[in-house]
Amino acid sequence: MSKVAVVFWSGTGNTEAMANKVAEGAKEAGAEVSLFNASEFQAEQMDEFDAVAFGCPSMGSEELEDGEFEPMFQSCESKLSGKKIALFGSYGWGDGEWMRNWEDTCKGDGAVFAHDSVICNNEPDADGEAQCIELGKSLA
Repeated sequence: MSKVAVVFWSGTGNTEAMANKVAEGAKEAGAEVSLFNASEFQAEQMDEFDAVAFGCPSMGSEELEDGEFEPMFQSCESKLSGKKIALFGSYGWGDGEWMRNWEDTCKGDGAVFAHDSVICNNEPDADGEAQCIELGKSLA
């Protein structure tokens, strides 16, 4: 049984809803899943998991939330080489630039993407929820 961490930050609840669907998918596929708010996760915990899903909405001018999520994520970057990961998040404006930049950062760190990133405009609709479940399954 693989161990999967789902680590997220959510301001309005949209990315949290996505995180719950990612966790649901990983559980359905047989993984042992731990759900963490960004403030609860430390870089040292990366080694405890076979795969990690990171979720953060687009903030400001299409960037990661910089109070809790970005510092936590930056501390995890040294552990991304060869690590199976997936990214997800919600947005209310823009065209997904924050996700493309985030993917480039992870690729540069040597991360192994288990699934295409999932972004939802505001709250996830039925299709967005299904994509999150599939993302979770790919991590198991």
